[in-house]
Amino acid sequence: MAPPPNKKPFNAQDLLEVDRVIHEPARLAITAVLAACESADFVYLRNATSLTQGNLSAHLLKLEEAGYITIEKRFQDKKPNTLCRLTDKGSAAFKQYRAQVARLVK
Repeated sequence: MAPPPNKKPFNAQDLLEVDRVIHEPARLAITAVLAACESADFVYLRNATSLTQGNLSAHLLKLEEAGYITIEKRFQDKKPNTLCRLTDKGSAAFKQYRAQVARLVK
């Protein structure tokens, strides 16, 4: 059976082309949260993603190494505070990831 006109047939190779950094579920959750706001602190991300402190830290490091987020360590009311932001590169990668997944789902 041929695919409908103007519809690209499913190609399993397309699955291999998604961004592996973002595709991992925990990093996808972190990226999605950061894409919806200007910035988020560590506690907010931990609560929003339900990740443990150590797991969140490890995934934030991976995203930072990829250049997808910036991590700013600072003090707020004399308490340590870690602020995370999606970079332009991270925002573009997340948009591309969403477009790829949308094409695969169709």
